[in-house]
Amino acid sequence: MSSKIVNWPLGAVMASVLSVGLPAAAFASEHTPNLSYETVLSGLSDPWDMAFMPDGTMFFTQKCDGLSVLLPDGEVNNLLGMTGSDGYASTADDLFCEGQAGMMGVALDPEFDDNRFLYVYSTSSMAAPGTNRLMRFTVSDDLTAVSDRTDLIEDVPYKPEASDQPFGGPGAHNGGRVRFGPDGYLYLTTGDIHGAEVPQSPTLLGGKVIRIDRDGNAAEGNNAPEGFDPRIYTYGHRNVQGIAFHPETGQPITAEHGPWHSDEITALVPGGNGGWDPRPNMAGRGDCPDGYCGYEPVQMEAMDPAERAEYMPMTDFETYPDAMPPAWDNNGLSQGMSSAAFLTGDQWGAWNGRMVVGLMGIGFGGTPVGQRIDIIDMAEDGLSVHDVTEMPLPMGSGRFRSLVQGPDGNLYAAIDEGDIYRIIPE
Repeated sequence: MSSKIVNWPLGAVMASVLSVGLPAAAFASEHTPNLSYETVLSGLSDPWDMAFMPDGTMFFTQKCDGLSVLLPDGEVNNLLGMTGSDGYASTADDLFCEGQAGMMGVALDPEFDDNRFLYVYSTSSMAAPGTNRLMRFTVSDDLTAVSDRTDLIEDVPYKPEASDQPFGGPGAHNGGRVRFGPDGYLYLTTGDIHGAEVPQSPTLLGGKVIRIDRDGNAAEGNNAPEGFDPRIYTYGHRNVQGIAFHPETGQPITAEHGPWHSDEITALVPGGNGGWDPRPNMAGRGDCPDGYCGYEPVQMEAMDPAERAEYMPMTDFETYPDAMPPAWDNNGLSQGMSSAAFLTGDQWGAWNGRMVVGLMGIGFGGTPVGQRIDIIDMAEDGLSVHDVTEMPLPMGSGRFRSLVQGPDGNLYAAIDEGDIYRIIPE
């Protein structure tokens, strides 16, 4: 157990919530809130995700360090480290980081007070050449340790260093978001690892959204096509790093990172196909370098995103006419769409009920473009978007990796650069 840099005591923040929690009349629904911020933690190593207890206790992961918890008094307990980590209560030597891979999503069980279950998605060397695993742990009553590791899903593909696919490097495209839905099931998003066969494969769990119970069994009603792994809820995805649930309908909606164009937001349908298929000779394409068409030179050289999308569509309706249609495609741009959440509460004014997505941005000549949080006014069915606006960030931009609304009603944002912020509507 050790401490990180903590710039505010969470107990004081919870007290400040009383001043934020004003009656609905104080926030006319047509008005957008003014935003301020506080730095929750800084000096972290690639913070990846967060999960909250009702009292504001915050579990968080760091991609190449491990799992920790921030207590209400501001103390940080380091619970589970990875290969090479120091200062943790325990270490899992099979967990490692490489490229985009490492310790990623985290979620608390809805019945945490009774079962103390916490779920973590991480890359493991336990089976060659490596896999991504969803693990369940039991958290001690004093929040100083985790135990009883149970690997619920052991076989999500991982891209090894020896991969024949050169784009992106080892450890690429793992997905990684872990969330409980209002239906009580656990959702896990995964990535295609730059494997041409992976997204449409009925058995490989990459490029999928998986839905299971807390013991790892397939959820009832997944409706996976015949011959598919029954844990698969949707398939044909590229790299889903965000999933959120509409506050009125419970509709699961994903945020997906696209290929040189078209980050997408999509309402999921049980058994649905996301339409991503980077295999050669699909939809009239010919051969592609290294057997993966997701970065074929034709689209890399085409400066017009529409030309890129025509050659290598993110959702290939020509091949899969019944694919799930995206509600929004980021105006035909790929800027690294990652986490997603819904804002709820009168303190958010006109943004109450709207979806927020974080974008990590891309670099042109070393200058990042598109690092932001977008606010999306989405239809209840998730099939269309009424309006998209950019959040005026009080703390500046960054590679927004995770967005989570805390129990205090405020938005917590983690950026790859090492900070976790608390964004406060006033």
